Amino acid sequence: MKVELPELELIKRDLEREVTTRKIKSATAAGMSVLPRYKTRKQFTSTLEGAKITGVHRQGEHLLFPLDTEDILVFRMGNGTLRRNATREKELKGTEIVITFTQGGQLRFIDPEGSGEVAAVPKDDVMSEFPKLNDPAIDPIDTPLSWLSFRDLIEGHDATLKGLLTDGKALVGIGSMYADEVLFDSGLRFDRKTDTLSTQEVRRLYRSLVETLHNVIKYRGTTLEDRPWADVFGEPGVFDQHLQVFGKDGQLSPRSRSPIQKVKFAGNITYFCETQV
Repeated sequence: MKVELPELELIKRDLEREVTTRKIKSATAAGMSVLPRYKTRKQFTSTLEGAKITGVHRQGEHLLFPLDTEDILVFRMGNGTLRRNATREKELKGTEIVITFTQGGQLRFIDPEGSGEVAAVPKDDVMSEFPKLNDPAIDPIDTPLSWLSFRDLIEGHDATLKGLLTDGKALVGIGSMYADEVLFDSGLRFDRKTDTLSTQEVRRLYRSLVETLHNVIKYRGTTLEDRPWADVFGEPGVFDQHLQVFGKDGQLSPRSRSPIQKVKFAGNITYFCETQV
């Protein structure tokens, strides 16, 4: 399961409170699957021992932990997640990196697919070592976006609305599920072309995007049977209780008496209501 933007922001906010000022006692790596820059596990873990975490930042789909050694510990998350644990808690399957603090338990990177990457690099080299940090995609949570800037984004892309929302080169970390929710909330169809929107429709889409993402954070993410999200403390999110169309095909739409539709569009399953135009 690829962690999407609201869940990434939750991880960042929780860990900012949990691990800032923590001193690292030791670090271990289960294997080399998330350490492609290193020849040995020790080469990575030795750079962390004795270092203190001085903050937690998110840049796109990366989490960055500045250290007092002038290095930055970088997690390219992929399909992985980070979890706070007591030292004696059993490790979950797929635990690749374990960082043990002198006080306050552990931080674990869990990535059963080996889809992410972890590295500690000098702060001056971070942008060159991780070039995706330079991507110009708009982050609608980290960088407050005016509706005028959003209008400019739409006018600069010849795409369908769902294609735009899920285009990682345009917007950071919005997947099919949240795109469907944003489009339903705005009353716009997934296959509408960006160049057909009126000014009022652009405003509606902008408002729905911002409100949906912030509501996902408010309800601490979306946990479904086939999307087993849990926060850094292992607690599931409850935004699934507020989903309006995703996964609800055949049920009556909250906006009409007609059933929610399910179609395959551009390689993804899409949920929508006939009231969307």
